[in-house]
Amino acid sequence: MDTPTFLAHLQTHDTPLTLPRGGALRWDDADLHRAVHARDAEGYALLGLAPGARPWQRARVLLQTLAASQAGLDEHARAVSARVARVLTLGLPPAHVITVLLALRRLRANHKHTTRAVLRFVLEHPHADALIAARRPALLDCFEHALGTTTARGCARRIRAGDTASEYLRRRLLRFLTAPTATPTATVGPTAGARVRALYTPDPTPTPATDPVPASVAASVAVAAAVDGRAGTVLDQPVLPIDTARPHPATITVTDRGDIAATLVHLYRSGPTEDLYVALCRHVGAAAAAFPRFEGTLALVLDASASMRGHGDREWALLSQAAALRMVLSQVCAQLEVIEVGGDERTPRGATDLATGLLDALGTDPDLVAVISDGHENLFPGDLARVVAALPHAGVTTPVVFCHAMFTGGDDLRLRRPAPTLPQRGFWHQDDFAELLPWMFAHCPTGTPWLRAALHARLDALDRQADDLTPGLAA
Repeated sequence: MDTPTFLAHLQTHDTPLTLPRGGALRWDDADLHRAVHARDAEGYALLGLAPGARPWQRARVLLQTLAASQAGLDEHARAVSARVARVLTLGLPPAHVITVLLALRRLRANHKHTTRAVLRFVLEHPHADALIAARRPALLDCFEHALGTTTARGCARRIRAGDTASEYLRRRLLRFLTAPTATPTATVGPTAGARVRALYTPDPTPTPATDPVPASVAASVAVAAAVDGRAGTVLDQPVLPIDTARPHPATITVTDRGDIAATLVHLYRSGPTEDLYVALCRHVGAAAAAFPRFEGTLALVLDASASMRGHGDREWALLSQAAALRMVLSQVCAQLEVIEVGGDERTPRGATDLATGLLDALGTDPDLVAVISDGHENLFPGDLARVVAALPHAGVTTPVVFCHAMFTGGDDLRLRRPAPTLPQRGFWHQDDFAELLPWMFAHCPTGTPWLRAALHARLDALDRQADDLTPGLAA
């Protein structure tokens, strides 16, 4: 499967993984994930961090990454996979992660990188005490699977007896924990010791006299137990959100679509002012800074017809968002060719001739063509579809994608698809660019290094956030 299709799958297919009692793991797209992982293990792991990927798809990426052998991978690929696994164990709801760890047990996956990830989640998660209180039997199964039942119980016996630094513990337990703990002089800290004891104690509440626990940890347990019975909130909420939640206003207006589009609407309505231009440059620069440089050539067919201007309460909504995307791409792309059809951004007018615009765009010999339109092709309807169908027969192999400008995410596009065979994706808010640009550039070979660079930058940022959660979690 090609990268854009797999990326779309990650962002749309959210069927849960299930573990029937006594039955096999139910994983409906296992063959797809295994095939993509076999083709490029590092790239596969990074795609798990792609903006908009569904939580259960990220859980599948975590499962496949931990279940697969790393034989044949170089040190860089192994390090990236380990970092992604660490981010996902913190960035997914703990209930999802526990399902993954139990699935690894069911699959009998016992690689060293698997053991390391399991033990760090069970013993070093910021909310480990609350999780053990809520799901002790499941986490005990995971702990014993990671180390082996005999070894795990041997470690627990020694910890209960007061052992904190024996060679046995260092060789069989401590070496799998985070770097500050796994030194030659490492010892089992009071928190880790309390958690191991809690795993083997039916009552998970630690005894203060023997199991000193930091006040912050005790507070998290108390809060978790007070909400939804017992630790329900902790099980459901990740400690490291991978995607930033975007609040939606109750009523969408033309100025609720991101800073760039809002500034453009004021410019279109009120005319140019120095303050607005300064603000516009600042907003565009900030948005473009979130993306790496695309070293190829992108040809943009920009619909500037009358329908893109709109009227009434929606006047300028679509065109301002399309112009915002064009401005960001102008800073991201090494070379951007813009072909406007109809009028122009300041004076949209007339009908839409997307077919001629596409042919003009292909004439610039780009790596990728992106058509931005509301989908109302009202000059020779069907021309775009016929031109697209004829391109392969003319020997044209340049990828073409269609970006739907929408007023809200709930727009009905069934009658606004002038070329149904083209890859299509909608956008209505500036925040949608985080998903739109990876999807666009993934369609062309020049976009492969861009996508990898963008995901590496995302991993670096999430890694830094993970380091701040708990000092002992540094990988």
